[in-house]
Amino acid sequence: MSKFDERIQRELEQKTNADVHELKDDIWNEINKELFEGRKTVMKRKKRWIPAVLIAAAAFVIAFTLQTEPGLALIKGIKDMFVPEKEIIQSIEGQDEPTEVHLNEGKDSEYIIYVDESRYKMIKGEDADLITTIDPLPGKYPEVSMEIKQYPSDKPETLVKELEEKLKVDFPELRDIETVSEPVEGFWLHGLTESTWDGKIIDVYVISNGKDGSFVITENYFLEAAEGHGARFYHMLQSFEIIE
Repeated sequence: MSKFDERIQRELEQKTNADVHELKDDIWNEINKELFEGRKTVMKRKKRWIPAVLIAAAAFVIAFTLQTEPGLALIKGIKDMFVPEKEIIQSIEGQDEPTEVHLNEGKDSEYIIYVDESRYKMIKGEDADLITTIDPLPGKYPEVSMEIKQYPSDKPETLVKELEEKLKVDFPELRDIETVSEPVEGFWLHGLTESTWDGKIIDVYVISNGKDGSFVITENYFLEAAEGHGARFYHMLQSFEIIE
């Protein structure tokens, strides 16, 4: 079960107050009408299909036992999870900081992420989306950005190894691939060019897109900004959700 599915299920379970047995009876009555009333001749010829139909129906009932008024509970759960804006508490340089974040949709609405729009803006591109500072940094500072790009036909296990080889050119001390569960679930690559205030840092997360491909999230910042921009990117990325 994906992180998104688990959140949906938790929301529905917390809102369960309806009479589930009545709901089950209604569903089974409809199944009984569909399968047996006026179709005895047909059923004799298609008897071998009944188990599959009943299994599907049972799964349908189980799914609905998680809900109260099924449609309303689901809609309210999703609305509560994806409010247009909300306040979060994030730890920046060792201090808890209340921050208002805003819901943003990715390219083709295939994912959502909450962005701190007091400091950053999201730019949607043809091939990738970019989250960067509202105002460009002065020329002496290295790039600060988070790129989100989908690779529809490249599996994470293969793609992360290819990216590792490419990144080693600019980041010779690139760490070995790690499997992580935070801020997202997938593979993580981390590199630093040099241990100076302006040493470039790169964080690359490679995660499944829920199908046959991957999302690659690439964060660029610098050593002095690790507890600032780096921490803010981490907190924003925790809100990343793939939407089908």
